[in-house]
Amino acid sequence: MIHEALLHLFRNRPALAAEVLRDTLGAPVPRFTEARIEPADLTEIVPVEHRADLVVLLLDGRPVLAIVVEAQLGRDPDKEYAWPSYLVGVRARYRCRACLLVATTDQAIATWSAEPIDLGPPDWVLRPYVLGPSAVPVVTDLADARARPEVAVLSVMAHGQSAAGLTIAVAALTAAAGLDQERQDLYLDVVLSSLNEAARRSLEEKMKSGYEFQSDFARSYVAKGRQEGLLEGQREAAANAVLKVLEARGLEIPPEVSERVLASTDMTELDRWLRRAVVIPEARALLDSVTS
Repeated sequence: MIHEALLHLFRNRPALAAEVLRDTLGAPVPRFTEARIEPADLTEIVPVEHRADLVVLLLDGRPVLAIVVEAQLGRDPDKEYAWPSYLVGVRARYRCRACLLVATTDQAIATWSAEPIDLGPPDWVLRPYVLGPSAVPVVTDLADARARPEVAVLSVMAHGQSAAGLTIAVAALTAAAGLDQERQDLYLDVVLSSLNEAARRSLEEKMKSGYEFQSDFARSYVAKGRQEGLLEGQREAAANAVLKVLEARGLEIPPEVSERVLASTDMTELDRWLRRAVVIPEARALLDSVTS
C-alpha cells in the first residue's frame, strides 16, 4: 500500500513532482504552465519491457521537463540499469530534458537511491533526486496543510512515528476533508497506517468526537464505523440464533458446525440456516442443512 500511496499522491497532484524538486530538494525547475501525467510504458522507445512507476510532464506550450517518479521501498540492483533507460526513453519521446525523482519512506533506502550511477566515460553520470524522510517537511500548520494536502500526507508517511505524529496526522486529515471522497478514503488509510498504535487510537478518538475536523469527512468516518458495528452486531446475533434454535431442539451440535456458523459473514446464508433450523423436523437433516 505504501508504494501505491506514494504514487497516488503524485498522480492526484501532478505539479507535486515539480514542487518537491524545486521547493524541497532545491533542483532547478524550468517555468511551466501545465503539469500532467503521461503514459509510463516506455516499450515504444526502448525495445525491451520497461515501465516506470510514473511520468510527469511539465509544459510551457511545449514539453520542458519530463520527471520520472519512482517509489522505492527496498534495494534493487536492477534499478542501476532500469532508471537510466527510463530517462533515455522519456527524453526521446518528448524531446526535452528529463530527470529522476525517487520517493521513499525509508532513510536507508533514500541514501542508497541517491548514489550516482556511472554510465560511462567521460562524465556520463545519473544523479537521482531523492525524496526521503529527512527531506520531507514536518507539516503541522493547518493553513499550510490545506494549501498542500499531498505534502501533508507525505509528512505523515515520513514522520508519523515521531512524537509529533498525531499533530501531523490531524493537519493532514483536516486538509483531506476538503477533497473528493476517493482521496479522503485513500489519505485516511495512509495516515492511519503511518502512525504508531497509541497515536492511531488517539486520532480515532478525536475523529469520533469531531475534534479539529467538524466536517463531512469526520462525520462520514464515524457513520461508517457505526454502520460496520451495526452490521457486525446483526451478524453475531443471527449466528447465535441459529445455534440457540438447534440447542433448544435438543440437538448436540458438532464443533465443526458451531465454528462454521459463527464464522459466517453472509447474512443471507445465516437467515437460510435459521429458517431451516426452525422448520426441518429431522435432527440429522437439520444439522446437514447447516453444513450444506
